[in-house]
Amino acid sequence: MPVPGPGYSITVRVEAPPSASSAGDLTTAVGRVGGVLTAFDVVESKPDSIVVDITANVSNADHVDDVTKELDSLPGVRVRKVSDRTFLMHLGGKLSVTPKVQLRNRDDLSRAYTPGVARVCQAIAANPADARRLTIKRNTVAVVTDGSAVLGLGNIGPAAALPVMEGKAALFKKFADVDAWPVCLDTQDTDEIIRIVKALAPVYAGINLEDIAAPRCFEIEKRLREQLDIPVFHDDQHGTAIVVVAALRNALRVVGKNIEDCKIVVSGAGAAGSAIMRLLLRKNPGDIVAADIDGIVHKGRPDLDENLRWLAENTNKDNMSGTLHDALVGADVFIGVSAPNLFGAEQVATMAKDAIVFALANPDPEIDPLEAQKYAAVVATGRSDYPNQINNVLAFPGVFRGLLDAQANNIDDDMLLAAANAIADVVDDRLNASYIVPSVFDSAVAPAVAEAVKTAARKAAATA
Repeated sequence: MPVPGPGYSITVRVEAPPSASSAGDLTTAVGRVGGVLTAFDVVESKPDSIVVDITANVSNADHVDDVTKELDSLPGVRVRKVSDRTFLMHLGGKLSVTPKVQLRNRDDLSRAYTPGVARVCQAIAANPADARRLTIKRNTVAVVTDGSAVLGLGNIGPAAALPVMEGKAALFKKFADVDAWPVCLDTQDTDEIIRIVKALAPVYAGINLEDIAAPRCFEIEKRLREQLDIPVFHDDQHGTAIVVVAALRNALRVVGKNIEDCKIVVSGAGAAGSAIMRLLLRKNPGDIVAADIDGIVHKGRPDLDENLRWLAENTNKDNMSGTLHDALVGADVFIGVSAPNLFGAEQVATMAKDAIVFALANPDPEIDPLEAQKYAAVVATGRSDYPNQINNVLAFPGVFRGLLDAQANNIDDDMLLAAANAIADVVDDRLNASYIVPSVFDSAVAPAVAEAVKTAARKAAATA
């Protein structure tokens, strides 16, 4: 269900006659082929012609051709150039390094670098904990990937993953003033990834694992948490889980149900789905039934890996088998982190009254949201063009801000639940079926999450 959006925005530079109708002809042409006009700028004017930049949202590469051909077909109009605004934003990358200190003269240089810096090095050598106080470590996070599970693109490798990691780092800075840096590794060997991350860890106060395929991501995170004295957080798992738990808490308030009475169906048992279920189990739901490409996860299913065996032992109380459609019958909640177009309105109709549907596969969800709304009371997606966007940006900046401020050495489920509750609380009295989570641009979110995580981290440290 691709629709025109800012992720596929183009600027078309055209030369046109200087007539009074030119502007109307050009904008009408864009609309005629389904483009969404967002800007119209005259960049040059002459007695016999005008040059105009037309900016529009389109849906895909073929749609770009449709728009340009339609403009080119107008009498006297010539398309000079088409620019993809997304690619323009990425030219030269999205990050840079800016010094925090002035280097104006020899005295400044002597303190920032040699000879003065040697005294700081000696202080850290004598007391390694001072690295958090005297270096960038105190506010710096590594965004680590092997490029094996990037967005919905799959195993595209570390170089192709870099634009995503740059974007992640930019979001850290924008929303929580955390200095993050992409670390894209040219290996997909579990042991080697662990060795590399351990070796570079002295620079960082936290590790954000990103876009590493399951099931390797589980082992990598587990072993790094055991071997490092800084928090290790796999955002595809725990960031998603935090926001889903927050959204579900508010969605259940909308429909007046208690989670202890609810049957929850989760489609997808990879990194995100497994983390969602593990965190939801802390909330004591009535039952959780997991389904993947091979159907419902149950104790008698053959060829279960370690993760699926754990799910089989800890979910699906009645040990039911069958398909996702079978699981949906009588369910109060559906949470999808799997694949597009798995079911339709007729399956939602078999769910319990006032059903909740979180169809989070991106860009195309498990069910068309408009179809889901025919029977569901609350619908959420991972998309920005529908209400109730479940977006990890609500979680990870504030989570790491809180961890860094607490100088935390690890992260646990109590901190994740604290973050989820903080996100849910930000909605407050604005809650309704179309507003169960705050906007990612709500300035209250990151500070609230940071404070909640910091409090939980300090409580854990005191208990330990």
